[in-house]
Amino acid sequence: MTPDKAKPRPGTSAAADPNAPKRTLLLTGASRGIGHATVIRFSSAGWRVITCSRHPFPEQCPWDAGPEDHIQVDLSDPANTMEAIQEIRSRLHGGTLHALVNNAAISPKGDGGSRLGTLNTDMETWEKVFRVNFMAPIMLARGLIEELKAAKGSVVNVTSIAGSRVHPFAGAAYATSKAALAALTREMAADFGRVGVRVNAIAPGEIDTSILSPGTEKIVHEQIPMARLGTPDEVAKIIYVLCTETSSYVNGAEIHINGGQHV
Repeated sequence: MTPDKAKPRPGTSAAADPNAPKRTLLLTGASRGIGHATVIRFSSAGWRVITCSRHPFPEQCPWDAGPEDHIQVDLSDPANTMEAIQEIRSRLHGGTLHALVNNAAISPKGDGGSRLGTLNTDMETWEKVFRVNFMAPIMLARGLIEELKAAKGSVVNVTSIAGSRVHPFAGAAYATSKAALAALTREMAADFGRVGVRVNAIAPGEIDTSILSPGTEKIVHEQIPMARLGTPDEVAKIIYVLCTETSSYVNGAEIHINGGQHV
C-alpha cells in the first residue's frame, strides 16, 4: 500500500511529527470488517500497511494502496505460507516490522448457513480451520521474528468471544481454534517478551460487519449490557493502541471488546 498518500488524523504520531520514520504493519485478512478498519486506522496514522489474503490485490481498493504492499497467500497451505513469509521479508528490504496483526480467520458453515458442531464437522474442515486460525499466526510471527525484534514490535492475535463459550452461530472448529489462539498468545508473550516483542490478543464480540448471522439482534438485546453492536473501528482503535507505546507494558493480555457481553 502507499500510505504516503493517506491523510494523518489529528493527534496521531504522523500528524505530530511528519518527519518520523514510517512504521510498518503486516495485517492478515484486510478486505472487510475489522481488517478493513484496521488498515484505515494505521494508514491514516502514517504507517505502511502490508496486507495478506487469499485474494489478489483488488482493483477497487477502498484506500490508497498498491499491489507492492499486498501479498496473495493461502494461509491454509503451510508451504504457501512459508513462501509468503519469504516474500514479506524481501519487501521489508532487511528492515523492521513494527506490528503483526493476525486477523485472518475462517468459520465454515453447514447447509443453509447452519452451525457446524463437534458431531458434524469433518476432519478436513477441522484441519483447515486450525491451519488458518491457529497455525498461520505462529508461523508468521516466528518467520518474521528478526524483523519484529529489530523494531521491538508488537503482535496482536484476533481471538473471539466464541473462544470462551459455546456460541449459537460460531462453529465448533472456529471456537476451539480461537480458544487455542488465546492460549498461544500467552505462550508467545512469555517467549517473545524476552526478546523485546510484546504479544497480546483482542477478543471481539458481536461486531457490525457484513458477516453477521440472522438472530444476532436477539443476542444484542439479551446478552450485551450496552445493547448495541460494536463497530469495526472500535476494534481497530484497540489494535492500534496495542501496537504503540501507549501499551508499552502490556504483554500476554486478551482484551474483551464486546460491550460487556462476557460479564
